[in-house]
Amino acid sequence: MHWVDESQCRQCHQPQFEDWQGSHHQLAMLPPTEDSVRGDFDNARPRHDTESLHFFRENDEFHVRATSADGTPDEFRVAYTFGWAPLQQYLLEMENGQLQALGMAWDTERERWFPLYPEATDAHHPLHWTQPTQNANTHCIECHTSGFQLGYDAKRDHFDSHWRDLGVGCQACHGPASEHLTWARGPERHSDTGPADKGFPLSLTPGTRQLETCAQCHSRRTPLGHPVYGERLDDNYLVSQLSADLYQVDGKILDEVFEHGSFMQSRMQQAGVECSDCHNPHSGQLRAPGNAVCTQCHNPEGQTIRPGLDGSGLQAGDYGNPDHHHHAPGSPGAQCRNCHMPGKVYMGNDLRHDHSFSSPDPVQARALGHSDACMDCHADKKDDELITTFRRWYPDHQPRDSGYARTLFKARAGRPGAARALLAQLARDDLPALRRAALVAELPNYPSAAAQRQLFEALDHPHPNVRRAAIDSATALLPPEQLTPRLRTLLDDPVRAVRVSAAEQMLMLGSRLDASLFEEYEQLQLSLLANAETHFNLANLYQATGRDEQVAPHLRAALERSPAFSPAAIALGQWLDQQTPGAGLPLLQEQARTYPDDANLQHALGLARIRARQLRTGIQALQRAHRLAPDNSQYAWVLAVALHDTGERERALQLLRDQVRQHPANRPLRLGLISYLPAGEERDRLLNELRDLNPDDPVVQAARLQTGMTRKSIPTWGDQ
Repeated sequence: MHWVDESQCRQCHQPQFEDWQGSHHQLAMLPPTEDSVRGDFDNARPRHDTESLHFFRENDEFHVRATSADGTPDEFRVAYTFGWAPLQQYLLEMENGQLQALGMAWDTERERWFPLYPEATDAHHPLHWTQPTQNANTHCIECHTSGFQLGYDAKRDHFDSHWRDLGVGCQACHGPASEHLTWARGPERHSDTGPADKGFPLSLTPGTRQLETCAQCHSRRTPLGHPVYGERLDDNYLVSQLSADLYQVDGKILDEVFEHGSFMQSRMQQAGVECSDCHNPHSGQLRAPGNAVCTQCHNPEGQTIRPGLDGSGLQAGDYGNPDHHHHAPGSPGAQCRNCHMPGKVYMGNDLRHDHSFSSPDPVQARALGHSDACMDCHADKKDDELITTFRRWYPDHQPRDSGYARTLFKARAGRPGAARALLAQLARDDLPALRRAALVAELPNYPSAAAQRQLFEALDHPHPNVRRAAIDSATALLPPEQLTPRLRTLLDDPVRAVRVSAAEQMLMLGSRLDASLFEEYEQLQLSLLANAETHFNLANLYQATGRDEQVAPHLRAALERSPAFSPAAIALGQWLDQQTPGAGLPLLQEQARTYPDDANLQHALGLARIRARQLRTGIQALQRAHRLAPDNSQYAWVLAVALHDTGERERALQLLRDQVRQHPANRPLRLGLISYLPAGEERDRLLNELRDLNPDDPVVQAARLQTGMTRKSIPTWGDQ
């Protein structure tokens, strides 16, 4: 089975080919020509902070003069256009085959240049166009071409990336078509005895692998090696979970996560709806204009658009009637997607709609702090006014998630009853897998025998995202004698994403591990050597498996590929310190001078100085780290310990009090503060608050058996 010339596809599939022509898929990446370049290259000179760029043409080529990696202006040739609308970026060619995505983009609607990252004002910034984060070879091109091959040579640090076709073509989704052509030209085409799926590797009809195929690009994910067409999504990628930095507490999109994660939480997905039910997969357009795409199923008859969809939850009704939406016909408020798919702008001007298909709920939105369609559209009105109107229109409204958002909010915000609410939600049998994984991720702050039982169930859950979440939570909830054999078993899980998660957790448990357990993990990393993170992962692997001679070279390789990648600098500094005490301090000092706003570096520098007995400057660095990242509880705890142990007990206590007040769900912080307090009213109050959060917490249970608790009887951060 192999790739073919896609010009042959139109011979039999002319309507589909015509739909695809002019689509965003077809125009995703093109050579720069008079027709494909939409930006102003007529000597345009836009400014970004102190940087001035110059866009111009030279013969038939398009060029940009911009700040280079060393901070000086240089001239670069535009190698490809990237995207079509509402913005277009440009890939600039570098000497080693790298294609870098320029941070100044063209707004195709307002016809102007604008910076995608206004904060990236100099070449040292991690989002500056010359940095590894903007390397299109490793981060972008895979989803803008068909049949992409990275082609990275680690020895030469050179890219020879290539692809079958520019743009997202037929075989990018359907797979190599050689056997399909054989079927189409043979007698089996007119019989029922031909190959399965007409010679394609897999079927994309609803009910098969369509969702996973679209999710290859329409999800937030990390490649697990070089993706292989036809393998399952979770064998090719590590798909992001519903973490607080990526999704809102009710599951709506927050960061740039694309569509898959929100859709997999929706009732529509649970009913069997797939991408092609609403979208023409070849043109990318909706199958019907406006509300008509929704009324394919949400209609007065309550009839689904096709067999195979579960219509048992459909409520027949005229949803276009003002009696339902209470807005003037044809107005924005009468459009289904504005209420049930509220949008968020990414990349400066790209409005993308949430696909969890939520219902407006300004009451819950105000209580939990998530966005809401009513409040977003009517930002000029007071919340109380909106809520009064909403309750008048929908007096019987109840959240449709059976308490998921309120429970997740309780758990993350540390509200009374959080632990029992978590367990009640996890006892449901109708939770979407991604939401179950999000709840499992909160269990470490609420330990109990019941939480352990839920964890064991999650480790055996059929969905890989739930097993992955359980792996990440297991280190806090299971003792080593239970954790290690569980992780060892999961190294043989049938899904690669789970195996990789288990390997990463196991590598953090100790050193001198059996290298043979991590052969797959090592090969995966060796296939991704263009990334600094990969060399960091390999260094950790080699340190844990006793291959010490390979640790420093890979950490240095990570810094060569990304000088701003602080985890590698910190690990190298610590490694050098282990070999020769104090040897890593100069490296950390130099990195901290170069990147003074990196809290991770400042924290590591503080610890290194304290190890070198430079207590005063060490604590100063810890304080800078805390100022740069005030919500990082680990930084706050380490600073508090340093202050306490150098005689500043009251400052340490006040810092911990402030942190517990801001992060009441953070159990280690609370226990740390308790451990520093004498028996008395404040200590009792903290324990009572812990009891309100989780009456089954082992510390609370122990307190019930004692009239008073000594400091030694209370676990501290390191015991958790």
